[in-house]
Amino acid sequence: MTQQQTTDGRTPGTTPAADAATTSFVAHRNLLFTVAYEVLGSASDAEDVLQDTWLRWADVDVATVLDHRAYLVRMTTRRALTRLRTVRRRRESYAGPWLPEPLVTAPDVADDVVLADGVSMAVLLVLETLAPTERAVFVLREVFALEYGEIAEAVEKSPAAVRQITHRARSHVAARRPRGTVSAAESREAFAAFRRAVTTGDLQGLLDVIAPDVVLLTDGGGVVQAALEPVVGARAVAAVLARIDAGDVETTEVNGQPALVLRRDGAVDTVLAVRVAGGRVAGLYAVRNPDKLGHAGRTADIRR
Repeated sequence: MTQQQTTDGRTPGTTPAADAATTSFVAHRNLLFTVAYEVLGSASDAEDVLQDTWLRWADVDVATVLDHRAYLVRMTTRRALTRLRTVRRRRESYAGPWLPEPLVTAPDVADDVVLADGVSMAVLLVLETLAPTERAVFVLREVFALEYGEIAEAVEKSPAAVRQITHRARSHVAARRPRGTVSAAESREAFAAFRRAVTTGDLQGLLDVIAPDVVLLTDGGGVVQAALEPVVGARAVAAVLARIDAGDVETTEVNGQPALVLRRDGAVDTVLAVRVAGGRVAGLYAVRNPDKLGHAGRTADIRR
């Protein structure tokens, strides 16, 4: 039976205030998801945070809120921080390397250089080395360019404290993030050569395109087979890549960077994100943990 609507388009039982709350949340949902994902490094955890934020937002008298976007970002950040402190303890006993949950992103995400860098596997791994509050402050300031006063409200610190935390987090990230920048054309060229070598089983082609000190991280979560330590060096990495079943390889964009999706019996088996530096593949991030592949089959709409 179809619900009837009132003359103003609302379904019976709703109120203008409830409609306003829903409209505002939907309008900012993609931004809120991106904030939560960058703080947590997990799409599934970010979705849970958004669900909790929505339930709290639905109880707010939105007519009294002057800036819906700022209020929602504050609510989302606080809930993401609470969740991060819980999951951080689990990650300390994780089997093998822990990698962020991969997000298939639209190609135009790479056009937003700050956002693409902020959600990249390499930077998200660096953010894992920050304390929870430092991570939230860095994300809100460096990626979303929020004012110190807004950030202070979100993390429940003074603006002066937030400035100090920002400086400390920025220095920490700068010391650990991959060096150098790469143009989109250079990245595409190196990735195309890498994909050809992988899909044709060209060992020499792989050695030509991957850097001598390339590092491969594999995340199986203790559920599926994966290296428990980083694989380092061109020959060691090439030997692992040579075992890929070339018949089930697709090209996509993951976390704003080129990636390969490997399928087995039609299901996603591995997402292999690629980092290019100096015209060569310098970093590889292979996510195999089935619990992290739920978003690998659909494109996430992320934005600032």
